[in-house]
Amino acid sequence: MVMYAYRAINQQGESNKGLQDAANLVDLEFRLKRGGLDLIDAKIDNQNSIMQARKIKRSEMITFFFNLEQLSRAGVPLLECLADLRDTMTDMRFREIIASLVESIENGKKLSQAMAQHPDAFDKIFISLTHAGEESGRLPEVFQHITESLKWQDEMASHTKTILMYPLFVGTIVLGITFFLMIYLVPQLVSFIKGMGQEIPIQTRMLLATSWFFVNYWYVIIFLPIVLPIAAKLLINSSDEMRLRFDQFKLDMWVIGPILRKIILARFANTFSMMYGSGISILECIHNSRDVVNNLAVAKSLEAVMQEIESGKNLTQSFQNTGMFPPLVVRMLKVGEATGSLDKALLNVSYFYDRDVKESIKKVQIMIEPAMTIILGTLLGWVMLSVLSPIYDIIGKVKF
Repeated sequence: MVMYAYRAINQQGESNKGLQDAANLVDLEFRLKRGGLDLIDAKIDNQNSIMQARKIKRSEMITFFFNLEQLSRAGVPLLECLADLRDTMTDMRFREIIASLVESIENGKKLSQAMAQHPDAFDKIFISLTHAGEESGRLPEVFQHITESLKWQDEMASHTKTILMYPLFVGTIVLGITFFLMIYLVPQLVSFIKGMGQEIPIQTRMLLATSWFFVNYWYVIIFLPIVLPIAAKLLINSSDEMRLRFDQFKLDMWVIGPILRKIILARFANTFSMMYGSGISILECIHNSRDVVNNLAVAKSLEAVMQEIESGKNLTQSFQNTGMFPPLVVRMLKVGEATGSLDKALLNVSYFYDRDVKESIKKVQIMIEPAMTIILGTLLGWVMLSVLSPIYDIIGKVKF
């Protein structure tokens, strides 16, 4: 869909200007015709098209599906549910999308088909689940599953931000103190140290060299942390091979890697369970779950699982042969296959990893505080030793 700025006339011949999203000019003319307007001319509105491309906030999606679940469970017709939501949503972009859903359903499309026209708002998993709910007549249950999944994703995203933001915050403070010492404090001591008229110790020369570099090349130190991530991102996105290696590297990183792997597996298990419980086939569940994991290394493993299942192997063997999934996941899959409760078994995996991630993040936070204290203490100790060492040498040579 593209946002058009149009000029049209109504049945009374009065001119009207406005904005309307449409697939193309023919679709725009049809939409305006339904509103009693005849199109004169139109052009793409770039500013609003850029705004249209932005993702809908997760909080808005939670509100949308929660209200759909409550209203549909109460017996309110789907069109009325959507019309109420269209009038109550605060996000103008989302209101336009819901209005488009209403219009598509009035034209005879199903909700899943209408949602498929807005991939920037509704991903493949939501569309597949909605389609399964329409086929089985269990839309309220599907909306409830989607709401719970979105809330869980929001919580997991919060955990991920926590594990990244705290080290960045503390690291920034340490970097600020380092700048203060090297640019302001140490230069004031240079003349005093050099005026002692004796050989300067190696640690003091290293301190003076470091301070000189900070004073003369401070811009390199500031811009390097900005330029390097951008260059790394361009390199990673240059090919699928580089992205695959980087995603695998993230999973193998010390401390962060195991936590990230648990977050990905919990997300996969939760999504797989939700889709399978809604009546979607195993192969389609795995296919759609590749987009959820957001890691090319795991996605490649899921593709290998699909190929093995299609060749005749059972689900547990296929997951075990990839070597990507830990024994807990394989064991729960085996139990789920044996008992016929695969969705419940995967929910247990999601619950276990969700709890484990929270505990791991707390442990990392506890480790970060003393680690940063040691780094800062070492830095200050180095400065003090480098400054006081020449003074102690002079005092030791004084004869009383």
